Amino acid sequence: MKSAVETLNPTRVRLTVEVPFEELKDSLDAAYKKINQQVTVKGFRKGKVPARVIDQRFGRGAVLEEAVNDALPKFYTDAVNEAELSVLGQPEVDITELKDGETLNFTAEVDIRPTIEIPDFSGIEVEVDAVEVTEEDVDKAVEELRERFASTAPVERAAEDGDVVTIDLQAKVDGEILEDGVADGVSYTIGSGELLEGIDDAVTGLEAGGEATFTSELKGGSAAGKEAEVTVKVTQVAKRELPELDDEFAQLASEFDTIEELRADSRKRLENMKQYDQATQAQERVLEKLLDLVEVPVPEKLLEDEINTRKHNLEHHQLGQMGLDLAKYLEIQGKSEEEFDAETKEAAVKGIKTQFVLDELVKQEKLNVNQEELTEHLMRRAASSGMSPDQFAQAVVEGGQVPLLVGEVARGKALAVVVEKATVKDTNGEVIDLDDEEDEAETESAEAEATEASAEEKTEG
Repeated sequence: MKSAVETLNPTRVRLTVEVPFEELKDSLDAAYKKINQQVTVKGFRKGKVPARVIDQRFGRGAVLEEAVNDALPKFYTDAVNEAELSVLGQPEVDITELKDGETLNFTAEVDIRPTIEIPDFSGIEVEVDAVEVTEEDVDKAVEELRERFASTAPVERAAEDGDVVTIDLQAKVDGEILEDGVADGVSYTIGSGELLEGIDDAVTGLEAGGEATFTSELKGGSAAGKEAEVTVKVTQVAKRELPELDDEFAQLASEFDTIEELRADSRKRLENMKQYDQATQAQERVLEKLLDLVEVPVPEKLLEDEINTRKHNLEHHQLGQMGLDLAKYLEIQGKSEEEFDAETKEAAVKGIKTQFVLDELVKQEKLNVNQEELTEHLMRRAASSGMSPDQFAQAVVEGGQVPLLVGEVARGKALAVVVEKATVKDTNGEVIDLDDEEDEAETESAEAEATEASAEEKTEG
């Protein structure tokens, strides 16, 4: 076999392959054997029909077609390996010449990973938010904890903002009560915004036994998105009572004995959260600066597939779970379809570029992933997916996704190398040392760009 490579553009090549006919022997033998198992010829036992008889009865062309279909993947793979190409996706194959007993010639056009030159990135500088926790921040955190320990007590008066009402609901569309539009004994906190739009105004001022009707667009169910006439009946009004912010509350709500110890712990937790957010912000901004330094051509087909995958995931997974379609989502976001398409394309381009650049850095820095790093990453991914580590690991292995997870960890380590050499200052002008921050921030920042959808799968060829 002889092969040659023609570069069509920085991300696409054409392979020209010439195969001497004798190299098709194994595939021809396999073709005769396969046809033998499929046909019946009088006078011959099944599977024992001679090749010359198959040629006479069914045509040599059928055998050649079967043999070529069997052989092409192998010769294509050999040509790719010989040229040391990193291919993306499936090739477009065209058989240019097939002469029985002489030669098989074909071409294969395929996208490839572009050659990327990583420049010196040690001069990258970024600014991040300073870690500052105010007394107001601590007050808010303690108040949220206090809200979780609130109790309720029934009252005999009209419902007010912040009260917890027990209600019965009935929704009609076009005068008909919906089968899934009736609910009794629903507990609702006035002002929480957790139910239908308009319900706060409807129930405020009602006492137990009071009833009101209002119009609202349904968020879910069989008539999601439709205007409904909703009747709400209040069966109980209860006042929320918050515990006193004292040492007794600290002992009830935490492992601390005093309210001051509880506040100190809240401050420390807030500082840790802001430090994590600061580290994540630093990695995102360093990544943006790195991408600005590198020229990365993006294969058109890969980009098209990535855009389609992102749209599919949004429409059929994320929005579907919220009972929304794309049109309603765009209306809520205040975006036109053109704006949405432009943003999706921009995000897809950034995701592909991020993967290409970080993968090149993995090679350049000779980074490896050990079992401990992979296990830690798997645990984080399992937690974010809502699955147990064992369930997630089983799904990863069965789906053949282990190399993808290894790639995610490696890209996180590559980004860490860049961040380590960058200068990071906060808004107060202080230089930030991120060495003590959580490693997972590095990994997740890289993943967010490079693996949001399925660019990884499509770029593995």
